[in-house]
Amino acid sequence: MIKLHHSKFLVRHSTFSSQHLKAAMSNLVGAVSLSLIFSFFFSGCMQFALRASPSLFPNLAATIFEECDPELAKTSIPPNLKLMEGLLKNDPENRKILTTLSMGFAGYSLLFVEPEDPERASAFYLRALEYGIRALGDKGAPLRNRDGGLEPVRAALKNMDQNDLEALFWTTLSWNAWINLNLHKPNALAQLSASEACLKRVLELDEHFFYGAPHILMGAALAARPPLLGGSPEKAREHFEKALQENHGKFFLAQIYFAKYYAVRVQDKELFSRVLAEVIHGNPGELKEVCLINRVMQTRAQELAKQSEDLFL
Repeated sequence: MIKLHHSKFLVRHSTFSSQHLKAAMSNLVGAVSLSLIFSFFFSGCMQFALRASPSLFPNLAATIFEECDPELAKTSIPPNLKLMEGLLKNDPENRKILTTLSMGFAGYSLLFVEPEDPERASAFYLRALEYGIRALGDKGAPLRNRDGGLEPVRAALKNMDQNDLEALFWTTLSWNAWINLNLHKPNALAQLSASEACLKRVLELDEHFFYGAPHILMGAALAARPPLLGGSPEKAREHFEKALQENHGKFFLAQIYFAKYYAVRVQDKELFSRVLAEVIHGNPGELKEVCLINRVMQTRAQELAKQSEDLFL
């Protein structure tokens, strides 16, 4: 009998680094997870099962990002999310499930929904945001009242540590993504300072998380916003360069955001073309853990390259 709770199969939840142990766990979970889940469900021991296997759901989500076929991922992610929402009803405070749902809805929206349907993407980002806040427990409660001012948020962030990093990251990504899609709305603009405070806290806790993703998000935020709203192209470039250094140019999200937000903002057509070419001709599977993201970003790069004449004067 395979015991998922044995220590040699546990995987740290706060990193997506390329480890043989994690790859082995992902394959193992893919083979036995559903039968295990439903076995416990029908035996009435669901909550015990969920809490006894803390690495189960993060690894299920990780296998999605490893999928190199975007069409397969696009069709498989929604039913998996609905399955996890059903499981959550059996254990509503389960941080692992809540964090995975935040990651799943944010990732699905970013990769497959936002380019085609921004309004629907906004709804998914808010859903991911709510799951992320719930995953943070009492520490995240002040984030729920997003009209309550900046000080309660700052006070809550000071109490967050490495144990809160993953949930805070996906909460922050969702929040910033929603704001960027709704900058024309006064209530979105009013939340800019609080969301930026969350992003700064993520950077403080671990700037290397998820292949430098905190720097990517900060770079996009600083490049996309005008100076009156705290934007700064110079600082944005610094963050993008740190991200590229962190992931050695293998996480294509960095190049896409660098081109889309920074290069267009400063009207640097040569930089725009160069970083997009790196993605188009790159190997998406070189960073196995984010092969799905890289494949989607390759398609995004091709689409952006076709818009070059319209984006630059």
